[in-house]
Formats: sequence, C-alpha cells, structure tokens
Amino acid sequence: MNFDFSPYFAKYEALVHMVEGIVDRVKQAYPDCVKCRKGCTDCCYALFDLTLVEAIYLNHKFHERFGEDAERKEKANRVDRHIHKLKKQASRDYSDKGKNEVAILQEMGMERVRCPLLNDDDLCDLYEYRPITCRLYGIPIAIQGMAHTCGKSGFDPGQKYPTVNMDQIYNQLYAISAELVAGIKTPYVKMFDMLVPVSMAIITDYDDEFFGFTDDPDTEKNQ
Repeated sequence: MNFDFSPYFAKYEALVHMVEGIVDRVKQAYPDCVKCRKGCTDCCYALFDLTLVEAIYLNHKFHERFGEDAERKEKANRVDRHIHKLKKQASRDYSDKGKNEVAILQEMGMERVRCPLLNDDDLCDLYEYRPITCRLYGIPIAIQGMAHTCGKSGFDPGQKYPTVNMDQIYNQLYAISAELVAGIKTPYVKMFDMLVPVSMAIITDYDDEFFGFTDDPDTEKNQ
C-alpha cells in the first residue's frame, strides 16, 4: 500500500516515550515494588487489545524484522483462533445468559494465553516495539476507575500509589488512530475505534483491501 504511516508512527512513538518516562519514575520511587525483570513473562500471557495505530505499527515492525515468516504467522494464527473462541464464549455469556459484564471481564482477565511474540527462550521477539500495555503492566494502572497491578509486583492492595489512568492513554491512541483514518481517506470512517489482539495485528494485511479501497460501488461510507 502506498501510504506514508511515518507521521502517525512518530506521534505514537512520542506517546510511548512519555509512558516510558512514567514507568521510569515509578521504578525510581518504588524500586522494591516493580518486579519487572528479564525472564519474567507474566504480562506475556495477559489478554488485551490494540488500537488501530498500535496494531499497524506492530505489524510494520514485525514485517521489517521477519518478513513473511510463515512459522511465526501460523503461531499467531493459532493464538488468534483461541482468543476468538474465548471472546465468542464471553459474548454468549453476556447476551444469552445475561451474565454481568464486570464478571465476564474479570473472568477474561484470568485467562492465560501465550503471546505469539514470546519466543522459545521466553523473550519477546519485538521487545523494543512492544505495545504500551506491556510497558505499563508492572506498575499500578486504572481502567474505568478500577485499579489493577501485576500480581507479581510488590504494590500492596489498598495502599495509595501513583496510578496511570489508562482511559487517558487510550483516548490519545484513539485520537492518533482517528487522524490516521482521516489521512488515509478510507471509506470506513469509523475504523479508528477498532480494537484487535496482538495475534490479529500480526496476521492482518493492512493493504488497500483492508482499508476499503476497492472498485465496489456499494462500499459503505460509514462503516
């Protein structure tokens, strides 16, 4: 696809740099509480989704390093099928069984799915380009007012610590994604709010067809 993603990647990388600064400050203030070390893979089994700009960025870095690596893509494909089944079951629990949304989210949070970027040496294949969620995993965060932290950390439940507001981070990621969608002039104008797991970000072809540049006159302008 002939489109320059670099201005949007630059804005995303600036946000990553800001997040890294926050993590460094928390590490310095609470060195005994942040347990993130080489070889710890707890965050590599967590289920989370990426915004559009994060997904395209990770896909771009994956292809820069590995090209069309069939084995790695098949590993991501297997993981993606597993995540799809989990999400499908969660959707049925919500729509058919009337299960509480918070309870469903808590159950999903307990699922352990190995990230397709975690290699046989228990190291991340794209560590320097890992998503923001991975970078913040070891310090206190809040999502929709609910506090979370890594179970391996030394942060005590009930105590007050500097906490990253993930809603604000996601608002910035959505804003960059919206700028990208406007810049690329895709007919899918609502694409900016899509969320996908790491596995799908790896296996997706972010090409003309993905962005809706086809000869089909029936392509909806507000998808």
